Amino acid sequence: MSRSRIRNLDARLANQIAAGEVVERPSSVVKEALENSLDADAQHVVIDIESGGTKLIRIRDDGLGIEQEDLTLALARYATSKIAFIDDLRPVATLRLSGEALASIASVARLALTSNASDDASAGLCAASEGRDMQVSVRPAPHPRGTTLDVRDLFYNTPARRKFLRTEKTEFNHIEEVVKRQALARPQVGFVLRHNGKTIHSLKPAIDQVALERRVASVCGPAFMEQAVPIERVAGDLSLRGWVGLPTFSRSQADLQYFFVNGRVIRDKLIAHAIKQAYRDVLFHGRHPAYVLFFELDPARVDVNVHPTKHEVRFRDGREIHGFIFSTLNRALAELRPGSDSAASTLLVDGQMTEPAYDAIPVQRPMGLMGRAASFQGNDIDALSAQQASLAKLYGGSVSRSGAGQWTDKPTLAISDASAINVADDDAEIPPLGFALAQVHGVYILAQNTAGMVLVDMHAAHERITYERLKRMRDDSGVRAQPLLVPQSLAVSMKEVAVVEEGREQLAELGFVVDVTGEEQLTIREIPIALAQADIEQLLRDVLSDLVEYGTSDRMVAHMDELLSTMACHGSVRANRRLTLPEMNALLRDMEHTERSGQCNHGRPTWVQLTMTELDKLFLRGR
Repeated sequence: MSRSRIRNLDARLANQIAAGEVVERPSSVVKEALENSLDADAQHVVIDIESGGTKLIRIRDDGLGIEQEDLTLALARYATSKIAFIDDLRPVATLRLSGEALASIASVARLALTSNASDDASAGLCAASEGRDMQVSVRPAPHPRGTTLDVRDLFYNTPARRKFLRTEKTEFNHIEEVVKRQALARPQVGFVLRHNGKTIHSLKPAIDQVALERRVASVCGPAFMEQAVPIERVAGDLSLRGWVGLPTFSRSQADLQYFFVNGRVIRDKLIAHAIKQAYRDVLFHGRHPAYVLFFELDPARVDVNVHPTKHEVRFRDGREIHGFIFSTLNRALAELRPGSDSAASTLLVDGQMTEPAYDAIPVQRPMGLMGRAASFQGNDIDALSAQQASLAKLYGGSVSRSGAGQWTDKPTLAISDASAINVADDDAEIPPLGFALAQVHGVYILAQNTAGMVLVDMHAAHERITYERLKRMRDDSGVRAQPLLVPQSLAVSMKEVAVVEEGREQLAELGFVVDVTGEEQLTIREIPIALAQADIEQLLRDVLSDLVEYGTSDRMVAHMDELLSTMACHGSVRANRRLTLPEMNALLRDMEHTERSGQCNHGRPTWVQLTMTELDKLFLRGR
């Protein structure tokens, strides 16, 4: 067999190969075309789809349009008005860059581009290409100011790729998702989406906050807005705003997660990690949070050209961005408690948003490497056990440990006189959770508030209260480390060695004393006392992996929290415990003053509210 020689590909084959990177399916065409429309300052966009996009994709906008002399050039590869020099890539703010989208689409479909850059509706030209040799024909075509893109018979000349498309419904669902993302990213733009002549979405431009919330509810569903916490924080040139779903509004799939960086939808590992950390203590196992968040920063501080689909970005200072997002969401979720203002609000100073004075209110301090040493002190678990036992005294009882990991508790809850308020006292201020009426089967507390009826899972609620108190004790006392009798050697990569050298102080704050003893070798000399029974080698490897990828790690904090969570679970009041009314009221008051009291340590809800309207519906009252 003779050796093949290198030769140039013909233009048609090269363009079809390039199209494979840009045009994966009909939704890719919609995405590219929508981004071009938005870059052209369109205020209204109409998308018509037939047969899931395989038969017809028509996108019409009222943007700036394309000048007549540039219309043919718009279908050429790497012809763009967005950038001119290499330096333009750094502060890029447009959605499209390279100018290859239309050329790639034209190589695998029958494309017609009609545009008018003037106010004369009788003017306008149509440039058409049918994918063979990509020869462009131009003809007059009256058109109002703006552009219309017609894409017909997608993949007609590449049947192998058309064969791999999914069903019409599936392909349209992908298109709808693309439109939803852009509708959230650009709320000031009106969108109309039709499929086979049927209007699916008709979204008017959002000109105020009410209209914006209506837009989000139309895209994400009204249930999301009802169960969402508003977020708004500004620190320097960093701005984060939007909504995050309550932990009880979690999803089985990560299908309701929208994060925008400077108006561009992204799915970035660093961002996802920061959000996951913020929800760690309140989300049920295997569930995913819902959120719509808009992140703004100086375009020069982020590189959006690191992935062909522009879904990933690279931040100049990833650690700062990670810490900003985590701390903002962590503070907002920590303040979710009965009767509290759930929003992490910003302050307005001379009409400008500033970072809120969070130090003015007691909040859960984030325990990342960016913060102060957040850990607990004590010789071992027995020290925390003593602390936990002292907590039980707050409820007038005792908690004792018997056997390996077994807890027995016989507390008798106690409260102050201020908590023992008669429910019937109309003059008394009714707290958010109201006052206890009875105990249901030794499991639930039945209470009455101004809205109606409240049901509380007493074990889950007490578990969260105890857990948060143990964490505060840990945070206030700092980490104590113990030397290893025999230092442990660990073979690592050169990159991990560099991370240890740079972050030696950060590791020490978490109770690790690690020395570099070779080019690819570390020696562990001291470890946190509380994690003496853990797999230290694996734990350190996981920490270093996080430091390499995200610039921060919460592995050790998570291990400590898991320990405290177990202790809180075993030390909380159990089912079938008979409580007096004052004891139940004491628990309700503690819930109102405890961070994250809406969920237990495992993410289960601790209380539910049934309003009088909901109760009336159950009994058909008023009909």
